Amino acid sequence: MAFADIGDGVAATPADALSVAVSGPEAVSLSGLGDDNLVLRAARAFAAHHGIVSGAALRLDKHLPAASGIGGGSSDAAATLRVLARLWDRPLDEAAIEIATALGADVPACLMGKPVWVGGIGERLDPLPDLPPLGLVLANPRRELPTASVFRARQGDFTAGGQPRIAPRNEAALVALLRQCRNDLTDAALSLLPEIGAVLDRLAALPGAHLARMSGSGATCFALFTDRQASGHAAALLSAAEPGWWVRAGTLLAGSSPAG
Repeated sequence: MAFADIGDGVAATPADALSVAVSGPEAVSLSGLGDDNLVLRAARAFAAHHGIVSGAALRLDKHLPAASGIGGGSSDAAATLRVLARLWDRPLDEAAIEIATALGADVPACLMGKPVWVGGIGERLDPLPDLPPLGLVLANPRRELPTASVFRARQGDFTAGGQPRIAPRNEAALVALLRQCRNDLTDAALSLLPEIGAVLDRLAALPGAHLARMSGSGATCFALFTDRQASGHAAALLSAAEPGWWVRAGTLLAGSSPAG
């Protein structure tokens, strides 16, 4: 798992009870969840573990589309744990990792916020060396694709162990290494949402694109570029060609400091 400078924001202020207010361009995607959202679940679990009787007013600034395969909910939960640890002066220790694991398989890696290899059910984290700060474009055809549906549609075995370890800081070496890898969920996602094929084709054809792949269980896909300037130009072209899609340009976070 790797991270980009594209994401939601979570903030907290002291309050008598736990609450969350959602704003931002993708806030409507969470309107039907009520209290059953990962931000409140993370806050309640963290408060219960540390015996916190006071509350916090949480604010979620939602920019990532829901059910899109880019870890939006997981990263929001991890950000909640981090911001409450600061607000309540509590450690992010092994107990926090256990809380994160109970919230979801991707949450522990998001809590670390740096490039990692992930094992087990998400609790085994093996940090990677810093990655080169490549530019990237994220694109989603504005279709939700629940992870559980993709796993149910998947057939055959996962790729056997022995995939090359990502270590080089050099851009060309990293791209060459990634070309040897694949996303084992792509075929299943395509069977449920054929539009993903069009997204991958569009991304691969953008000027300067080194590599295009589906992210997670989809439907968001990404392409890598030499730098932020190149990805910004490519994203503008894609947005103009596909105005109904969600498209964002950003930079791959190297890993020297935790994601926000």
